[in-house]
Amino acid sequence: MAKTVVCLVCGGQSAEHEVSLQSAKNVLDAMDRSKYDIVLVGIDKSGVWRVYSDYQFTVNSDDPAKIALSKSGDIAFPMLSGSGPVLVEVASGRQHSIDVMFPILHGTNGEDGAFQGLCQMLNCTCVGCGLSSSANCMDKDLTKQLLSANGIRVARGVVLRLGLDKLDSEGVISKLGLPLFVKPARTGSSVGVSKAHDVAELEAAVEEAFKYDTKLLIEECIVGREIECAVLGTREPFAALPGEVKPTVEFYSYDAKYILENGALLEAPAALSKQEQDQVREIAVRAYKVMECAGMSRIDFFLCPDGTWVLNEINTIPGFTKISMYPRMMKTSGITYSELIDRLLQDAIERGKTA
Repeated sequence: MAKTVVCLVCGGQSAEHEVSLQSAKNVLDAMDRSKYDIVLVGIDKSGVWRVYSDYQFTVNSDDPAKIALSKSGDIAFPMLSGSGPVLVEVASGRQHSIDVMFPILHGTNGEDGAFQGLCQMLNCTCVGCGLSSSANCMDKDLTKQLLSANGIRVARGVVLRLGLDKLDSEGVISKLGLPLFVKPARTGSSVGVSKAHDVAELEAAVEEAFKYDTKLLIEECIVGREIECAVLGTREPFAALPGEVKPTVEFYSYDAKYILENGALLEAPAALSKQEQDQVREIAVRAYKVMECAGMSRIDFFLCPDGTWVLNEINTIPGFTKISMYPRMMKTSGITYSELIDRLLQDAIERGKTA
């Protein structure tokens, strides 16, 4: 029986490039070579695609802050040929047939629907969410509007658009109180996110967030436990036992997630009652369906002291590093890392048959 050819794509042009490389190394190691042939592609920060025949695609691999994409790969580009989607090496003209794309790309041009749209144009099935759900989940403002309209509680906030809206610091503080969180609307991994305790910090945080996006959110600070829920599948989504993030710093920043060795304590499963577990798993699956997610997502919540659940955000391509919560939560529910990768691929393949 012929193996399925999987194009594993990592790197990308977002601020989460390095995280993607860490995740891809783990995914590559976990893929079942008896079932899958792998075409490994790294996208550098300028957007150039390279295929790595020897799978030696990173340098400084043991340092999360310095890991980088090797320049040894052959420059290539994807196209739709008469026989289906292929990856073509520029120098040699060699073509790699592709059955399924597996993007381990975070943020801009990877998690925002751009890559998923490319797969759609190539008539190639893709692991994870499709174009519209990826784009909607990437935009925190749109996500909140859709979830709120469907009865799922989210944090109160104000939207600012660069060049269109003027910051009214006193008005925002009067409405939402202090402290406040300022977030680029369309980044992940807490890139560009700041916590503001006064007017000066709010104005500085807005300036910082606009470096990463032309739209940002200013949100009220929700006091509560940070609970995450991993969802897997499409036709019958499965929510794993939830986990908890306990930051050892003021908030769970990019550095706390990926650089600092002790940036947070991660517990899976979280110390919740059976009722609380059932509640958050039910809300997670409901949100997953509202946003028309497919394949996988990690859904982040706050559990408030009064027992209220507030949905923070949905990550359609969660991290797959050694410390990432998505695979850890799945493991607590009996799904090993290798099995998780296989189930994601099989989910995409099945969806491709009915597309």
